[in-house]
Amino acid sequence: MSKLDLFDLTKKFREKGILITFSGPFTHKIIEELGKAIRGHLEDEKLKASDTMRVFSVFVEQAQNVKNYVTTAFKDCPDQVLLTTGMVTIAKAGVDYSVSSGNMIKKQDAQKLIDWLEYLNTLDRKELRALYKEQARKPMPEGALGAGLGLIDMARTAKAPLQHSIREVDAEFSFYSLTVLV
Repeated sequence: MSKLDLFDLTKKFREKGILITFSGPFTHKIIEELGKAIRGHLEDEKLKASDTMRVFSVFVEQAQNVKNYVTTAFKDCPDQVLLTTGMVTIAKAGVDYSVSSGNMIKKQDAQKLIDWLEYLNTLDRKELRALYKEQARKPMPEGALGAGLGLIDMARTAKAPLQHSIREVDAEFSFYSLTVLV
């Protein structure tokens, strides 16, 4: 294994404006502790309370999405670290902040996810609000971990269209990334 150059890594983080990053398994406790650290950091940055709340809520939603997906989609693969972990990053993007997450997904889930994100990006604020209300009224599908409101809510909060990518890893898996500008 090659030696990890932490100086080089720190330099790259600074160049990209990365303030906070976490890579590893997501549990409720880890999300909670990261949330506390993020709130503290954003308060130190002297953000308005409303801006802190937007960044924090997008972080929580993305972290929960990673946790929920990897724990259900890969529940039969607990020893496969690459499949059961994810990443979340908060970066300063000019006067705004970007919250990014990434995790492995099953290749068969990729197109449905892309289609949903692209659809959300076509909607204006009023349409997103109506879709959110409509989705909230629907009964939760059996086995669902939520009402499917997270991506809609992030699209409503975002200052720009949701940025996403899916990178093919092999015949079975892809790596999914999502960035929300807040």
